[in-house]
Amino acid sequence: MSTKLLLRSFAPLAYRRQFSTSRLLSLKIDSHFLSQITAAESTLSNTPEPTKRGPTARAQAHVGQDLSASVIRDIFEGEKMITGSDEPVKGGPASLAQSLLTSTSSTSSNSNSAQSATSASSNNTTHTGKLDSHTLSEITQAEKQLSGEEGPVKGGPTARAQQHVGESISSEILSEITEGEKKITGGERVKGGPTSRAQSELGKSRSS
Repeated sequence: MSTKLLLRSFAPLAYRRQFSTSRLLSLKIDSHFLSQITAAESTLSNTPEPTKRGPTARAQAHVGQDLSASVIRDIFEGEKMITGSDEPVKGGPASLAQSLLTSTSSTSSNSNSAQSATSASSNNTTHTGKLDSHTLSEITQAEKQLSGEEGPVKGGPTARAQQHVGESISSEILSEITEGEKKITGGERVKGGPTSRAQSELGKSRSS
């Protein structure tokens, strides 16, 4: 099914009017993409941290997947949680995601340049010691390795962490993430798992 058909199938009428796509190259939902969505979200919410069930949280559920029309639709649903509008905001999270998706349909050289920029930006990640988009991405990636599933498990570590988006990582939050991790492992905390990733981010923030 083409991206245009996906948009027609899933998006509300007002959303379809503003968004259209062309054939695309692959663009992954990664920590850099999430940071851009969070920045766009902050212009709507007037807070630097992601809103619960907002655009960043919605995008977080698709970490590791290719950016697609259905993912943009989900981001738009999160945007509506903030704006209450059926129209995507110019420069907002959904509009930004659509722009990034469309830009990937350009030449391969342009795509490679964008990927290089993404890699460079990722290497300059700031460790805040909070449950921000980067830390959530790390937790989700670790969860994916344990569960073998593309998306977060209900009641799992990512789902637990998303309840505390924007909060400083504490022992209580780490404990909650561990409980979510145990749902997947059957009762054990795994080395390099979601809890370990969160602790690592906390440690990096203290040493930076």
